[in-house]
Amino acid sequence: MSRTHRLELDDQTLREWDAAVLAATPDGIVLDRSAFYPGGGGQPPDHGVLLWGSVQTRIVDARTGDDVYLTPADGDPLPPVGTAVRGAVEDQRRTALMRTHSGLHVLCGVVFRDYGALVTGGNMEPLTARMDFNLEAVPPGFKEAVEDACNAELSADRKIVIRELPRSEALQIPDIIRTATNLVPPEVTDVRIVDIVGLDTQADGGTHVASTAQVGRISVVKVENKGKGFRRLRIAISE
Repeated sequence: MSRTHRLELDDQTLREWDAAVLAATPDGIVLDRSAFYPGGGGQPPDHGVLLWGSVQTRIVDARTGDDVYLTPADGDPLPPVGTAVRGAVEDQRRTALMRTHSGLHVLCGVVFRDYGALVTGGNMEPLTARMDFNLEAVPPGFKEAVEDACNAELSADRKIVIRELPRSEALQIPDIIRTATNLVPPEVTDVRIVDIVGLDTQADGGTHVASTAQVGRISVVKVENKGKGFRRLRIAISE
């Protein structure tokens, strides 16, 4: 059981908070409360700072293990165990990643709805991403049709609702796993569900905006053929 209470799962808009240091080494700082997203599901980890007294420690990475470990920048001071700190997530990066992640869920929902294709992989950086699908053939006008359909869903301002369900209940939801392989670890007893109401409902552990309108606009930059039945869509997010 992690000692770190993950605040970003309670409130994805939270950017600053108070915490206490439970452990501190050059390999990682552990807090009792943290809103740093530690990465996962293709979403990179947050960056930010810890402030203590008149000192600043930059956080350049975060990861999960038995706790959430925050990686300090090389040469930055380590807060002693027991120190009260003020944590702050870099807002521009986090918000861009939230918009991008929600945009990928819209893309996933559109391609599944319109073409029946499951996701085989994906990755993202702030405002740019790729998603891979098990799509046998690309019909004429596919790139333009997907882009138009995605932006119609963004304009519809669909709510994005997050909740947790017991594993047995969650897996009863039709098509809750939108990947070709079920990536929910067997030891997970409660499954976090991200629901773009009326479009896409799936298991997911990342951070998201509150509605599709907050994503902005999706451009399908490129459609790549990576082998039989393997199509890669590259997207960009803009205002």
